[in-house]
Amino acid sequence: MEDWKAQLQTEFERAEAARARGNEGQARVCARRAAGIAIREYYARRGQSIRTLSAYDLLQLLTEEPHLSPDLKQVATYLTLRVTEEFKLPVDVDLLAEARKLCDGLLPE
Repeated sequence: MEDWKAQLQTEFERAEAARARGNEGQARVCARRAAGIAIREYYARRGQSIRTLSAYDLLQLLTEEPHLSPDLKQVATYLTLRVTEEFKLPVDVDLLAEARKLCDGLLPE
């Protein structure tokens, strides 16, 4: 298994574990990191070197990608949403499921 796949799997496992403990904030962080791993691999497959290590910056970059489907751009946008003062997302969306959708869309097997 390639290194990025192992990293991706680890982040999703961490996200599930955090959610199981009731720590949705940590689950969101892990979901974003998983998306960042997939985005780096997506660009690497296109021969594009990416300078930033920040998953947030990579998600922002992806929303501007001209060849990406509107659905995947929307997922990237969801993953960059800031939480409210109550630590809730402003929309009703499961970032863990959205991150999986993004990873599958960017890196189909």
